[in-house]
Amino acid sequence: MKTKILLVDDEKDIVEFLQYNLQQEGFDVIAAYDGDEALNILNEKPDLIILDIMMPKLDGFEVCKRIRAKSGYESIPVIFLTAKSAEVDEIKGLELGASDYIQKPISPKKLIARVKSNLRKHEASTEKVEQMHVKIGPLHIDREQYVVYINGKEKIFPRKEFELLFYLANHPGRVFGRETLLKDIWGSGVYVVDRTIDVHIRKIREKLAKHADLIETIKGVGYRFKSLE
Repeated sequence: MKTKILLVDDEKDIVEFLQYNLQQEGFDVIAAYDGDEALNILNEKPDLIILDIMMPKLDGFEVCKRIRAKSGYESIPVIFLTAKSAEVDEIKGLELGASDYIQKPISPKKLIARVKSNLRKHEASTEKVEQMHVKIGPLHIDREQYVVYINGKEKIFPRKEFELLFYLANHPGRVFGRETLLKDIWGSGVYVVDRTIDVHIRKIREKLAKHADLIETIKGVGYRFKSLE
């Protein structure tokens, strides 16, 4: 699926010029010519927004503010592309949550480079957030809150049991030996015996109850979280 960009500017010739160049680069571009129109077509779920400031009806600052207040759009990349060159305007734009502030005129190649850079940053940030949560089968493991939900019901695990469960569930289908689990979860500077893993796995299974078989024992090797694909 193509990356979708919402391009907002009241100057039609600029929109057509940039739209053409972005499309040549493989982007899907939807255009809006004022702030109201931009907000009305947000439901098309763009991946990035390029936004002018000086527009009729609603200026770009107000549009950015409303985008950031809309559920699901708190972190979408917003790039201001504007003729306003005052430092105070750039600071205001960034404080409102813009990802980037670019002064006109700019060459299409430079704009495309900035677009790609902002998309990469957003993707990396999103992946980092997603790593704090594992959703697999009946489990939702929230590493931010150190809480496990089993079929939507909250279940509290002691810290090391939680970390061991999260680690295994984050790598479904992969077999881990006891030494690897001890090193990656307890650390190399802490002395614990192999039996420690077995005890923690037993306690985790007790809490998983009817879902205990999600953690499989690989005889003579270690453990793995069942692949549910």
